[in-house]
Order: sequence, then C-alpha cells, then structure tokens
Amino acid sequence: MLRNSRPWYFENSKVPVILSYLAPIDIGAITIGPFVFSRGTMSDVTKNHEAIHWQQYIDCGIIGFVILYYLFYAINLIRYRDGQTAYYMIPFEKEAYDNDSNLDYLDTRKRFAWAKNDGG
Repeated sequence: MLRNSRPWYFENSKVPVILSYLAPIDIGAITIGPFVFSRGTMSDVTKNHEAIHWQQYIDCGIIGFVILYYLFYAINLIRYRDGQTAYYMIPFEKEAYDNDSNLDYLDTRKRFAWAKNDGG
C-alpha cells in the first residue's frame, strides 16, 4: 500500500521561496512529509523526484528522514566545505536525482535504495 503512496502536491507556493533563504540552493520544490510545495507548476520529472523523497520518508519514518538528511548534510559539509556540493552528495538527493527522469522508477524501487549512495 505505501509503495504506491504519492505525496500531495501544492504548486505556486511561497514555502520554497521562504526556505531558500536558509538553504545552500535555490529551492524549486520541497517535500515535507507527505506534502510537496513548489514555486510554480511542477513537471512530471519534478513530481517524480519529490515522490522519491516521500518514499524515502516512508523508509525512515518522518523524523528519521529529517535527522538523517541533516546528518548527511553536516558530514558532507565538513567533507566538501561547500554547501551546494554537500547537498547534492546527500544519499537521498543522489537517489532522487539519479532516478527522477525514470517515471517508472517508483514501480520497481526497492526499500532503502538510497542506502547504496554513501553520501560521498
């Protein structure tokens, strides 16, 4: 049941605009639990990228995902000394970026697939 679960999408939101002030990247869309907020209209690739993040939340639990996400980011920040590189090297982001253009990916994705991406 959860494998087929998709997040709820909210387009034309101010949430990514506001959070971009705190982030090392300009956020176009962001998944917060089962909700995805985007600045404008989302492409199918963006929706797929964010749906991959929702499945990662399901893998780890909402709190577990948030803790791991920021832990990976902090470790990568020390490792790479660059916020943007640290972000792109987070295993959750690597899985999502590597597979977001494969619109069938979520049909075959294995649980904890992000764990093969070690963050570095």
